[in-house]
Amino acid sequence: MLNVKIKDIKFNNPLLTASGTFGYGDEVKSLTDLSKLGGIVTKSVTLEPREGNPPPRIYETTSGMLNSIGLANVGINTYCEQKLPFLNSLDTKIIINIAGSSLDEYVKVLEKLEESNGVHVGYEINISCPNVKKGGMQFGVDCSMTEQLTKRLREKTDKLLIMKLSPNVTSIQEIAKASENGGADAVSAINTLVGAGIDINTRKPVLNTTFGGLSGPAIKPIAIANILKISKVVSIPIIGIGGISNYKDVIEFILAGATMIQLGTINFSQPHRNEEILIQLKNWLNKNNISQIMDLKGAVECYS
Repeated sequence: MLNVKIKDIKFNNPLLTASGTFGYGDEVKSLTDLSKLGGIVTKSVTLEPREGNPPPRIYETTSGMLNSIGLANVGINTYCEQKLPFLNSLDTKIIINIAGSSLDEYVKVLEKLEESNGVHVGYEINISCPNVKKGGMQFGVDCSMTEQLTKRLREKTDKLLIMKLSPNVTSIQEIAKASENGGADAVSAINTLVGAGIDINTRKPVLNTTFGGLSGPAIKPIAIANILKISKVVSIPIIGIGGISNYKDVIEFILAGATMIQLGTINFSQPHRNEEILIQLKNWLNKNNISQIMDLKGAVECYS
């Protein structure tokens, strides 16, 4: 009923966790049954360790959150030594998110992971992070660079290759198409929008970097709009992201054209929500006599 497939990889259900919102999985293992997830997308890993941006770097907003973490992570060597063994032990699919500041960095990280003993099924390539001074965002706004990066990575792996797209572009459709042309198996959308806030008492920005990424329910309508746009120009699967917090949101994204979705900001307050959503999804499908959730994919009936 809830099974979905991307390329030759079968997932038990369409619920993934969004990169950066679920750590490496070990941080939340006591809070939810990880085997109930369709899969985990790990936080970004880069070639060298990153401390990230200085605090304050996270701020709660109305119906959302601003963050400027800056891709803080342990680096690829420590990742392979300390994080992969735990990820390998999990009874769910693992997708590793990769970030970089240059084409060569992306390639080196992926090559290191390909040489590892990881049982992960694929990679999500972060070309859309708005809260680092330099990095993948330069690829995510340029079609030719997106296609070139995708092609280089495609040459290095047979695992799933998913390009994570930014809404902070003139045409997300063109970037999605460039990803498909480069050999991506899927695209995920959307990453956070650029946002900012000001503390009226201190008169300073709420984030040290002034600007950060806005996520949460506030961005869901924008995410839905982008899924609808992307679905009209690519034939590869789309993984929907943006403010999903209940089963109705999941159905809405699938109707718009998504094959899978990622739960993000909701994980910070309710890391167990995925279990509730799965039960509610099954109940809704049964109530509406729908045997497979993929029967809903792209089934939105737009006005003429």
